[in-house]
Amino acid sequence: MVKIGVNFKFLFAFTIVLIMEIIIAVFIKNGFVREYMGDVLVVVLIYCFIKTFVRNEFKFLPLYVFIFAVLIEIGQYFNFVGRLGLSDVKMAGIILGTTFDMRDIICYLAGSLGLFLFAFIAGKRQKQ
Repeated sequence: MVKIGVNFKFLFAFTIVLIMEIIIAVFIKNGFVREYMGDVLVVVLIYCFIKTFVRNEFKFLPLYVFIFAVLIEIGQYFNFVGRLGLSDVKMAGIILGTTFDMRDIICYLAGSLGLFLFAFIAGKRQKQ
């Protein structure tokens, strides 16, 4: 059974990461941060969003978020924004992306591994 409620720590983290993503998208036009850190942070953003509302402990949530991100990236390869008839909807292209890049998947993996490490360390601290 899924326990639902608001976890304000994760809501705060979600808000901070969302602001960081917006700053990257609006103000940083190229370079390492724009090309890679935004993709690392997007899995953190999704993780924090889920943890904001779902109170259950999902040991493999970082893996599930990684798989979701990879599926979105594969969708970009097959132009699913266009196939859904959303090519003219700019926000759909921004959120779902329009260009497949294998490096993005590596960034999602890096972010997910960071989340596993975070969950492992947080779990150890709770047991102490």
